[in-house]
Amino acid sequence: MAFTSSIFLFVCFPLWVGGYYLVELLQKRVPFLQKLRLCDVALVGISLFFYAWGSLDSAVWMVGMILLVFLLGQLIERTPAQTAASRLAVGCSVLVVTIGLACFKYAVFVSQNLSRLFSLSLRVADIAAPLGISFITFSSISYFMDIYRRQAKAGTLLDAALYLSFFPKVISGPIERWKDFAPQVRGTRRTCTAEQFVWGIDRLLIGMGKKLILADTFGALIAEIQTNAATGMDMATAWGAAFLYMLQLYYDFAGYSDMALGLSAMFGIRLKENFHFPYRSQSIGEFWRRWHISLGSWFREYLYIPLGGNRKGFARTLLNLFIVFLVTGIWHGAGWNYVLWGVINGVCVVVERCIRDKTWYQRTPALVRWAVTMFIVLLSWQVFRLSSLSEIGQYFGVMFGSVRFEQPNFTWQYYFDLRTVVLMAIGTVGAVLFEGKWADRLVQKTREQPALFCLSQLVLLLIGVLAVLCMVNSTYSPFLYFQY
Repeated sequence: MAFTSSIFLFVCFPLWVGGYYLVELLQKRVPFLQKLRLCDVALVGISLFFYAWGSLDSAVWMVGMILLVFLLGQLIERTPAQTAASRLAVGCSVLVVTIGLACFKYAVFVSQNLSRLFSLSLRVADIAAPLGISFITFSSISYFMDIYRRQAKAGTLLDAALYLSFFPKVISGPIERWKDFAPQVRGTRRTCTAEQFVWGIDRLLIGMGKKLILADTFGALIAEIQTNAATGMDMATAWGAAFLYMLQLYYDFAGYSDMALGLSAMFGIRLKENFHFPYRSQSIGEFWRRWHISLGSWFREYLYIPLGGNRKGFARTLLNLFIVFLVTGIWHGAGWNYVLWGVINGVCVVVERCIRDKTWYQRTPALVRWAVTMFIVLLSWQVFRLSSLSEIGQYFGVMFGSVRFEQPNFTWQYYFDLRTVVLMAIGTVGAVLFEGKWADRLVQKTREQPALFCLSQLVLLLIGVLAVLCMVNSTYSPFLYFQY
C-alpha cells in the first residue's frame, strides 16, 4: 500500500487516525488499560496490516524478523557489557541479519558473476526480497548496536515490533536509530498537540505535492524518453532527461520522507529530517550530509566510526571514507552500476578531503564549487539510473556527442513542452532557493501571523487537491526507493 494510493488516503488513513485517538481516549479514561498499552498494540496492528497489504509473504517474514531481532536483542542485553561474550553476541546478531539481506538481494548477482568469471553453472533461485528489507535490516543492526553500547534498553517484544514495523518508515525510511526511537515507543510517553497535528498534515500535503505533481510527471516523461530511445535520441534530450531524473529522484524520495514525517507526527512520533536542500551543496561530502541524512548518519555511526573514523591517521581516514561509499552503493542494489556509483562518490569524497585545505580550493568561488558538484551529481545519477554498464556508456556517448543518431524519431522539442519546462523551473527553484535565513524568517512569520498562517494553509490545501487530481488522472507510480 502506497501513501499516494486512493485506498490509503481516503479509507485507511482517516480510519487509522480516528481509531488510534479513540483507543487513546479509552486508555486515558480507563487507567487499567494503560498497562495493556492499547495504543502501541493498535499502531503495531496498523503497521503489520499496512505491510501485509503489499505482500502477505513479506508480512510472515516480518513477524519472524521481529521475533528474531527481539530474542537476539535480549541475548545481547543479558551478556556483560564490554566483554568478549557481548562482542560475540552482537557480532553474530549483526551477521545473521546481514546474511539474510545478502541472500535475498545479492545471491543471484554474485552467482551470475562467479559463473561468468570461472565458467561455472551456479544457479540460485531468484526469490523476491521482502518489502523494505534494506531499511529493516539497518534498523535491526541499530537495535543490536545501541543495546550493545548500553545506549538504549532492549525493551519488550511490543517495543521491538513497533520500532521495526512502524508503517510510515518501514518500507523506505527514514532509518531511525533505536536509541532515538526507544523513548517514543510507549504511548503513555507520546503527546501530539494540535500544533504538531497540523504540522503533520502540512508535511503530508507537501510530500503529496512533491511526489504526485512533480516527481510522477518527470518520471512519466523519462519513461517515454527511454521507450523511444531505441529509435534514437538527440543530445539535448539526453541532457534534459538526465536533469529530469535528478529532479524526479529528489522530489520522489524527499516527498516520501515528508509524508513519513507528517504521518508519524500525527501519531505522536517524531522522526528525524531526511533531506536538507542537497542541491545547494558545494561539495560531494556536503551533498551526502544533506541527502538521505538518516542513511549517512547510520553509516557514520555503525560503519565509519567502528572502522576507526579519522582516529588512525590520514591514509586510514581516506580508506574508511571510500569503504563507506562503496558499501553505500552496494546497499542500494545488486548491480555493477550501483558499485560504480558508490566508487564515484567515494573517489570524489576522498579527493575533496585531500584538497579541502588547499589555498586554491578555499579561494574557489562558491558558485564554481556548486556548479562542479551539481555536474558530478547529475552524471552520477545516470550511473545510478541505468542498469548496465553498456547502457551507461552509450547514454554518456549521446550526452557528450560521441554517439549520434542521424534522424531520431523524437527530438527535445517533442518532449519538453511549455508545461514540462514550467514544472522543471518550479522544481529547480524549490530544490535550490528555499533555504537560508530568509526562508526561516518567512516560516516563522507565517506561524506568528494569523492571516499569513491561514493563507499558507489554503495554499497547502490547493496543493493537496491538485496532487489528488494528478493521482486520480494518472497510472500508479510507486516510490523509487521501494526497490531498495
